[in-house]
Amino acid sequence: MCDMQTNDNTKGILFIITGMAFFSIQDSLIKFIFEDIALFELYLGRTLIQATILISYFLIAKKKISLKTHYPFLTLVRVICFFFGFAFFYISLTFMSLAMVSALFFSCPFFMSIFAKFFLKEQIGIRRWSAIVIGFIGVLIVLNPTLEEFNFFKLAPVGCALCYACSMTITKYTSEKDNIYTQMTLLYIFATLTSIIIYIISGDGKFSNFSDPTMQFIFREWFTNPTDSWPYVFVMGIVASISFFCVFTAYSVASPSVVSIFEYSYIVFASFAGYVLFDTIPETRTFIGAAIIILAGVYIYFRENVKKQFIATNTPNR
Repeated sequence: MCDMQTNDNTKGILFIITGMAFFSIQDSLIKFIFEDIALFELYLGRTLIQATILISYFLIAKKKISLKTHYPFLTLVRVICFFFGFAFFYISLTFMSLAMVSALFFSCPFFMSIFAKFFLKEQIGIRRWSAIVIGFIGVLIVLNPTLEEFNFFKLAPVGCALCYACSMTITKYTSEKDNIYTQMTLLYIFATLTSIIIYIISGDGKFSNFSDPTMQFIFREWFTNPTDSWPYVFVMGIVASISFFCVFTAYSVASPSVVSIFEYSYIVFASFAGYVLFDTIPETRTFIGAAIIILAGVYIYFRENVKKQFIATNTPNR
């Protein structure tokens, strides 16, 4: 039994590391093409490709597609948080290094622990509270905030982590009655409909009166350069699907308390991709802050395992 568990954990670690590597590829592609595409155009394209792959899987596996949810309000809140959370993530990639974005995103377990305390009524002891505080100190070191020159756009990846933590906490609560396929299908439907509404409102670029590249990314006219940008979007959808498959497989075949720690390998892949593709070397404070965030996150995972409370370890960080 012990050998079997060790074997499964080894498989899980391989899957999670593979998933993180593919996520770094996806995020590199976003950073590469953001000047040639609109934010929600990109989001719509990736969503449609992933939804097509998911529906194809349903048909091949002969799984029943159910849109019924036992938690309609919570489901709405969850998909809104997930949608705008990753919009924040995409935005942050336009002006921050992959290493900095990834380090800040991994503040997610700290928010999950806080939400678990107040919404899932889990007991959080002084040790985990201390780890959360130390983790946020790591976030401050990465951000290096100054009152005079601080760019509040730098909070985008932290906003992503907050929204994602809220979404995953709700998923933890609703998974008792709603299966993962129902939750994913509803997420794709919401993302598609919301992106279409945004296209109707601003897809002609009438609000694109900015010189800042990030603001242009948000409000740019849609479909101005599809032959150049959409091949990347197509690849991005495939890569993202592979990433999610690897992550969910890892959590299903191995101990979540083991594989969750290896999600931090994403920071290594992101740093390497940033150096190779964009010639960016993280600043010293990014390394220091990231190390503090990782250590605090790993300690939270460790304490959850000891206390048998698995809010962060049972919810992938992507």
